[in-house]
Amino acid sequence: MGGSVGGGGAVTAAANDNLMGALAYLLIPAIIFLIIEPYNRNRFVRFHSFQSLFFCLASVVLQVALGVLSSVLAVVGIGFLVAMVMPLVSLALFVVWIILVVKAFQGTQYRLPLIGDWAAKQV
Repeated sequence: MGGSVGGGGAVTAAANDNLMGALAYLLIPAIIFLIIEPYNRNRFVRFHSFQSLFFCLASVVLQVALGVLSSVLAVVGIGFLVAMVMPLVSLALFVVWIILVVKAFQGTQYRLPLIGDWAAKQV
């Protein structure tokens, strides 16, 4: 089999960007991609890295807020209602995370509401 003639480098670079964008949703790579070259100059990878960090932060804040709300409502005996919703919120966050990874791998700069706008401003 022969090698490709011309244009193969562009396809490889785009595939690499897509892979790095998807890997950015694993948090530690997101931080690394924002620090090291050439990824810290790549708008696509930077966007997904920032969106990943903001999504992670929002997820943690939401989970902590639900935990606090559950504890506060436990005093009046209805904390179990929030505690029952928490696994569903976790599942929803996981599904959104999967969508973000897939969209990045497909080369799409999919923006979450609010979080995606913040990420785009950082790029």
